[in-house]
Amino acid sequence: MTVRLDAISIVAADMAASLSFYRRLGLDLPADADAAAHVEAVLPGGLRVLWDTEDVVRTYDPAWTRPQGGDRLGLAFRCEGPEAVDALHAELVDAGYRSHLAPWDAVWGQRYAVVLDPDGAGVSLFADAQ
Repeated sequence: MTVRLDAISIVAADMAASLSFYRRLGLDLPADADAAAHVEAVLPGGLRVLWDTEDVVRTYDPAWTRPQGGDRLGLAFRCEGPEAVDALHAELVDAGYRSHLAPWDAVWGQRYAVVLDPDGAGVSLFADAQ
């Protein structure tokens, strides 16, 4: 039996707000997807990112409730360089998204920052230190 990671799923309270955030991170998502209950984007290499509204999740898991507390899964977006981490972090914060961790030089040799998506999930921005 062969198993491979095929998709990462995101549950969105507000589909349009979630897709707007991820468009700013370079994902190609059509504008008409904002009103959809389920959206898929295929990344280079074939990995898919899936979005479902909370209402869709409750159709197959009626007991589902919005998670509380810290992240259980995180997405990390590689930037071109340390300056790009700072610039993208500033762009997202200027657009009204919340910074969780301002850019810093991490001990593991990367420039790193974390911004919260519209549902409060931490999204890492990073680049190799130069």
